[in-house]
Amino acid sequence: MSKEGGHPGDNPHAEFPISEATQPEGDAHYDARSRTREVLGSFFSRLGRKVYLACELPVDYPGEPMFAPDVIAVVDVEPHSRMRWTVSAEGKGVDLALEVHVAGERRKDLERNVERYARLGIREYFVFDLGRLRLNGWRLVEGLRAYRPILPQRGTYHSDVLDLELQVGEEQLRFYKGGAALPNAQEVIARLERLVGQREASCAELQQQLVEEARLRAEESQRREDAERRLAEALAELERLRGGKH
Repeated sequence: MSKEGGHPGDNPHAEFPISEATQPEGDAHYDARSRTREVLGSFFSRLGRKVYLACELPVDYPGEPMFAPDVIAVVDVEPHSRMRWTVSAEGKGVDLALEVHVAGERRKDLERNVERYARLGIREYFVFDLGRLRLNGWRLVEGLRAYRPILPQRGTYHSDVLDLELQVGEEQLRFYKGGAALPNAQEVIARLERLVGQREASCAELQQQLVEEARLRAEESQRREDAERRLAEALAELERLRGGKH
């Protein structure tokens, strides 16, 4: 869930106290948001699409208290490392915010953030309730600073910002493109291990085939040598018998 600090100033620690920015919420919260960033980052990197992604990065809108959603996405910007997202310096605001709710007050994520993020013009906002394994999404009404709920289609929520489908599955938030799930790091590793195993098995099978072919060629060569030897012996015997008739 989002963390809030004071108004901007010269001292970043005064703006956004460390105690506010890093409230511990356990491994489940950390894993969910870091997995989201990793999966999306890997996907957009493969596409060559410029999307900046960050977890709990301080976000600074002019005249607003600084806050830090669990995950933010900003499209069409350079995805280099940043200490904060300052709207006045970057020239644009956040396109998508996602909060992972694990414990505590739900009203902050499901009510107050809905009003605030809409007012700031954040195009889409999603809340993944990890405890209840539920997903909610909102999108700005065109021309207004107000959200309209995103209605799921067969359990999936479409994100215009990401051009992906979101769905809760396997007790985690999953992302889909064209009906195929975007793999996380563990799944990519498992897939590569399977490919390596299949390649090693294929190499071993090919090696066995080469050994067998070499054995068959050696046996065929030996049979030809034996046949040629027996023929030579027969011819020599025939010649000897012919010589004995004189």
